[in-house]
Formats: sequence, C-alpha cells, structure tokens
Amino acid sequence: MIRSEICELLGITYPVFQGGMAWIADGRLAAAVSEGGGLGIIGAGNAPASYVKEQIEIARTLTKKPIGVNIMLQSPFAEDIARLVVEEKVEVVTTGAGNPANYMKAWKEAGIKVIPVVASVALAKLMTRLGADALIAEGGESGGHVGELTTMVLVPQICDATTLPILAAGGIGDGRGVAAAFMLGAQGVQMGTRFLSACECTIHPAYREKILKATDLCTMVTGKRLGHPVRSLRTPFARAYAKAEYGGMPDEELEAFATGALRLAVQEGDNEKGCFLSGQIAAMVKQEQPAAEIIKEVMEEAEPILLQAAKWVK
Repeated sequence: MIRSEICELLGITYPVFQGGMAWIADGRLAAAVSEGGGLGIIGAGNAPASYVKEQIEIARTLTKKPIGVNIMLQSPFAEDIARLVVEEKVEVVTTGAGNPANYMKAWKEAGIKVIPVVASVALAKLMTRLGADALIAEGGESGGHVGELTTMVLVPQICDATTLPILAAGGIGDGRGVAAAFMLGAQGVQMGTRFLSACECTIHPAYREKILKATDLCTMVTGKRLGHPVRSLRTPFARAYAKAEYGGMPDEELEAFATGALRLAVQEGDNEKGCFLSGQIAAMVKQEQPAAEIIKEVMEEAEPILLQAAKWVK
C-alpha cells in the first residue's frame, strides 16, 4: 500500500484528495471519498455559509472520517465560511483565489489543517511563511480556474521551494498520473475531473455524459482577458464566451455573461448556457464508479508502476 506523510498528517488511508469543485463537491460526494480512504472536500465556491453548513451536516451523517472544505477567498461569503469551518470543527481547509492570511491564526488555533492551492513558486513560498500544513500544486491541465504552468513543470519547482508536503493536481486521473506525481516529488494527489464520474456525484446526467464521451481535445480556456482563466468543455457557451471575450465586450458585461453558468450545467445540464468545467484528463474517464472504487483503482494501478521504476536504472 502507498502511504505518505499526507496520510499521517490527516489520518487518511490513501494520499488522495477530491477537488473542492464549486456546486459539484457537495456533502454526499465528500463523505463518499472520505469513506473510501481519501479526503473528501466540500466546495464552498460562491455559495453562502448556510449552504456550506448544510453540506457539512450531510457529510457528517454519512462518515465519521475527516472531511475538508475548499474556500474560494474571493467569494463574498468567504469571511462567513472562514468562521463556519471553525464552528463546525472541520478537519481540513483548502483555499484558492486569494490569500488566507487573515484567517490562518483562527484556523490554526482551532486545530484545522490548512492546505492552500498554489499555482506558482512565489505563492508556495508565501503560504509556507504563513504556516500552511501542506500545499496543493495545481497545474493548468485542471478544470476550473487555472494557472499558467503545467503540472509536470510546477510540482518539482514547488517541491524545491518548500519543505512542506505537496499534493499534485491537474491532469491526474489514473495510476500512471499518481506514480508520476510521486516521481516529481509530491506526496499525494488531488483529483477533480475523475470524480465527476463517481456514482455519488450529483451532477446532471447530461454533464456526466459529456465527461464520459470526452475526447483528448475536448476542453478550452476562457477568461484570460479578465485575469481569471477557466478551463471547461468546448460547448456552445464556452465558444460564445470566447467570441465575446475577444470581440470587445466590456468587462462588466463579460462578467455578467458567465454568472450562473456553472450552476446551469451542474443542476440543469443546459448545453447552451451552461459552463461544464473539466480538466484535460476527461477523455481518460470511461465509466461511472463508486468514489471508493475510483480511489482504490488509481492507487492499485500506481503501486506496481512505482515498484518497477528501478528497472530503468542500469
């Protein structure tokens, strides 16, 4: 069995996180992942604290194992959710889209493990100085908000820049990706797109079908003009947004253009107006499976690959 410092740090069986995908990673999915031996993470996104509290309560009824909450720090509800995770005694907080400095003291005093998502060496160094417990190095292959660097380039540089344990994210969907992450210096992985096929994932059937039928060139990145690029499936909405982005539409209108698009995809499967977030590994997702089976499968695939690594050394 593959174990690492991440397992000891968090009290989990496998060094596998489920990405905190907004409006997708709810209490049911998070609980299933945690029950399967990984770390399930509830995605707060732009949701109010009442929604996040409800999802935490759902997760707590389904598992006694550690769970996490991902807080998007640019959310108008970030401060409320930062307090909520302390009140609810959430074991792990992952953060993105901002600097968690204002909340670190309270989280650490509450015994919460803080694991920010980082997309650059500079941010990794800053999070290390702030007292993070570990870091998630997320490459641009991932779905949702993305940075410039690929996972293969980003992970080893962040491993060199900090003594904290690193989880690799972006473009990881099977045992080969897990093994590669460990060879780059990571001590665990975070997967998002792979869990879109989990039986416990409550996305609209049309969303799941798009993932299962995806091809290698199925995604595109939009939003660069506004400074927050997002990777999603190539759908009528994504193409229309890209056309508006480079067609001179004012920033305010462009922001409004995308408002609510993710929820339309997740809840209604709206092919015309929905934004179907997905990483580049979507084409490797072939079947619907229980979350626990996904975790077990990728780890069992990774183990013989790592054991055979020595054959390349003569």
